[in-house]
Amino acid sequence: MPNANEDTPTALSQVQRRAVSELLRVSPVADDLARRFQEAGFSLALVGGSVRDALLGRLGNDLDFTTDARPEDVLKIVRPWADSVWEVGIAFGTVGSQKDGYQIEVTTYRSEAYDRTSRKPEVSYGDSIDQDLVRRDFTVNAMAVALPEKEFIDPYGGLEDLAARVLRTPGTPEESFSDDPLRMMRAARFAAQLDFEVAPEVVTAMREMSGRIEIVSAERVREELNKLLVSAHPRKGLGLLVDTGLADHVIPELPALRLESDEHHRHKDVYEHSLTVLDQAIDLEEDGPDLVLRLAALLHDIGKPRTRRFEKDGRVSFHHHEVVGAKMTKKRMTALKYSNEMIKDVSRLVELHLRFHGYGDGEWTDSAVRRYVRDAGPLLSRLHKLTRSDCTTRNKRKATALSRTYDGLEERIAQLQEQEELDAIRPDLDGNQIQEILGIGPGPAIGQAYKFLLELRLENGPMEHDQAIAALKEWWAARG
Repeated sequence: MPNANEDTPTALSQVQRRAVSELLRVSPVADDLARRFQEAGFSLALVGGSVRDALLGRLGNDLDFTTDARPEDVLKIVRPWADSVWEVGIAFGTVGSQKDGYQIEVTTYRSEAYDRTSRKPEVSYGDSIDQDLVRRDFTVNAMAVALPEKEFIDPYGGLEDLAARVLRTPGTPEESFSDDPLRMMRAARFAAQLDFEVAPEVVTAMREMSGRIEIVSAERVREELNKLLVSAHPRKGLGLLVDTGLADHVIPELPALRLESDEHHRHKDVYEHSLTVLDQAIDLEEDGPDLVLRLAALLHDIGKPRTRRFEKDGRVSFHHHEVVGAKMTKKRMTALKYSNEMIKDVSRLVELHLRFHGYGDGEWTDSAVRRYVRDAGPLLSRLHKLTRSDCTTRNKRKATALSRTYDGLEERIAQLQEQEELDAIRPDLDGNQIQEILGIGPGPAIGQAYKFLLELRLENGPMEHDQAIAALKEWWAARG
């Protein structure tokens, strides 16, 4: 994509060539659908993100259309044509369908706005595409291509803003954000996804209106935050959230990391450190964006502000910040309506992120390795990445030593996994065997015996069957 300082005509010709190529690819499906709308007396246009992505040369198989047809008319046209149809968004004027591998959404021209207390938009339908485009969030999303004639519609200068890599609103940003406050978060999300700059007047409006985000439902806020976090440049979007004050209302633990540091009590800038850990975790990803890892990297130190202590020797301590941080992570993610599984995984990673450093300078016993693997469970691979990412020291010697120590730990884990099946550490006797050997029925004693044998397994590794039986009987006898 051309830079903003390039000549505009050159920049425009580049994006236009990309658009032609992308639109030709989707033409068979798009034109076929457009002709059906035309025969029914309605208009159809490719719109919004689909046009933007076509101009960027990155149009996927998700196609967004807008029309003057009402939802019930859209259904009549689409049902006999599409491979499948769904009506999940029909209350908002959107009909979804699938055709030849394309995910298609057709939305009736509309205008939506919040009142001062509502969490849901009030939808009213419009009669012109210009009326529909002015209610779009940003000019780069307020472009359309009328079909099948392929007429380019850009009343608000979206093409020039796209070439300049800048985010502006079609109307005033105050009006746009008043209509839907979530657009403030979208500004940060698109900055992170597209690596665009946000126009100064838009940033000013975000700062002045940041408190209005609180009328938006937690679910919608969470989805925007997720899209920002799995984008190509999350640091850029997060910085915008913090700088405009939006983060104070959405994820206040993040700006709270900007701890003051005076000349007597020096410590790392925890906020910058956390963003660097996020960057480094992203570099270690192997199969695309990992939301759990990215959330854990961002939040791993949020317990530090609450646990900061100034020691007598001038040092600063953050004792047990990982435990406090895990509880804070659970509370914040619960407020944002994340799934229980994701809350459990992210908060567990936050809790475990210092475990590696608790074992000194690398002299790990087999028992310590087994417990490390057992405590991490299915999160072990992510814990490896988080722990490595947490090293942001500029001291190359220290960084190299930490890396080598962790290399050694991973080698030890691999060796023990091969020998002992560490991924599924269990006692050498199961519950039924314990009952049979001790001659007792189900009850608390079985769980206690199981726990004893598990600790024995972690400490000493696998035992022969007869040894396990003897150890169990000895433990039982000692209980009286």
